[in-house]
Amino acid sequence: MTGNPAYLAGLDKNEANYAALSPLGFIERAAYVYPDSLAVVHGAHRKTWRETYRRCRRLASALSRHGIGKNDTVAVMAPNIPALYEAHFGVPMCGAVLNALNTRLDAETIAFMLRHGGARALITDGEFAGTIRRALETLGEKILVIDIDDPEFPAGPRVGTIRYEDFLDEGDPDYAWQNPADEWDAIALNYTSGTTGDPKGVVYHHRGAYLNAVSNIVNWGIPQHAVYLWTLPMFHCNGWCFPWTIAERAGTNVCLRRVEAKAALDLIAAERVTHMCGAPIVYSLLVHAPTEMRSRIDHVVAGQVAGASPPASLIEACEAAGFDLTHVYGLTETYGPASVCAKQVDWKDLLIDQRADLNSRQGVRVPMQEAMAVLDPETLAPVPWDGETMGEIMFRGNIAMKGYLSNPATTEKTFEGGWFHTGDLAVTYPDGYMKIRDRSKDIIISGGENISSIEVEEALYRHPAVMAVAVVARPDEKWGETPCAFIELRPGSDVTSAELTAFCRERMAHFKVPRKFLFQELPKTSTGKIQKFALREIARVLSEQPA
Repeated sequence: MTGNPAYLAGLDKNEANYAALSPLGFIERAAYVYPDSLAVVHGAHRKTWRETYRRCRRLASALSRHGIGKNDTVAVMAPNIPALYEAHFGVPMCGAVLNALNTRLDAETIAFMLRHGGARALITDGEFAGTIRRALETLGEKILVIDIDDPEFPAGPRVGTIRYEDFLDEGDPDYAWQNPADEWDAIALNYTSGTTGDPKGVVYHHRGAYLNAVSNIVNWGIPQHAVYLWTLPMFHCNGWCFPWTIAERAGTNVCLRRVEAKAALDLIAAERVTHMCGAPIVYSLLVHAPTEMRSRIDHVVAGQVAGASPPASLIEACEAAGFDLTHVYGLTETYGPASVCAKQVDWKDLLIDQRADLNSRQGVRVPMQEAMAVLDPETLAPVPWDGETMGEIMFRGNIAMKGYLSNPATTEKTFEGGWFHTGDLAVTYPDGYMKIRDRSKDIIISGGENISSIEVEEALYRHPAVMAVAVVARPDEKWGETPCAFIELRPGSDVTSAELTAFCRERMAHFKVPRKFLFQELPKTSTGKIQKFALREIARVLSEQPA
């Protein structure tokens, strides 16, 4: 033994000096310290932290009385409304695991998730009654189903045997919930998109949820009593852990059932919203709304943006409209954002195009993530910091998932070499900031040359007529595949394929220029991400048609 043995003798963990990390304590403290502060806003529903905490405890108690406890799955099918927020505390308070379902999924996929996750109970909003009824028929198993009646949405047909408010009435508002004995216990189950097969169940632990919730605060400098607008779906990576973050800040959760420009802008003005998150398309929707919709907003709103890099035109429009964007990056497997394009002081003096280039990078690890690197996927050696050599972005640390539910082989492969492999190809710049060049599946190989779809998209975003763009591979007899660009134009704008071809040729090697331009609305997920798999299929079908 080396060192001083006195540091070991009798210095053990005990109840006085150790507690398992869990975000559940955040709401207890908010209710204790700021009981009368506004916690949740949704139309006429305006609840304080004291009231919200009691509702969460009622939910936990009622679930417990129905025999639901540790490691049982409770699924929720709902938009961003109070019931889903309360479930982020009430479900794990009884030891169960929250499975927030993507509201855009079809009945067959929902049935798969309920079966695979072993759901013991399902809380569902009336809007999705048809989908849920078909999913339950496919499931063929009897589970407890609880109906939400949202006053902001006309009551839909009932699917379950009890209404949510009646269910809460069964519970004890003073329910004596306990933090998990082990912070490694599961707190949530989230499913990946499953575009290339069955969705994978990503399991989060209490420790990771706690640390990412705190990381959000440190990373973004969120003040006490922040007012957060729920544009990001809570079902997406548990809302990037912001349900727990806002409780720790004793902030106000402003619910938004559906992301529509007028509704969102009205709430920003009326509730004095300070923070929000979303994909670039969400901010584009708000800043390009009619001026009269934005006229009541006279304060700056901090916004986190993820997904595609925000183009210069969007950053400029956001700045003019009072939105201060921060670019973040992550995956379902990393509890949402695990990296941030941390802004340097001297960037503010640069021209907008220069700032946009810098802010388009995925950046550096967030405070509570242990490590982030661009590595050679074969050797796990770091790539040179030259901004040119591509490798794979990998993460290591506490805000990486436990693993994939009932899928040990894929879990082992994903964590190979002691790193979480993202599948995103990137470069590292001399300042240590990283930038994605493409998903490994999205690289276009034309005549033996690698073409980054993101590089082509970034060039096209600079055209004033382009509001959204996606570039995918189109099969080609001569070249193997060539870039195909799908363009969504700004309202009132017009541009031809020839004009865009000339625009691209001024900005990149000619072999990278799309051979085909298609003008249409781009298919998007519920979180605003463009569905490239659908566009690849369109491009494939077009390639098979006679010229």
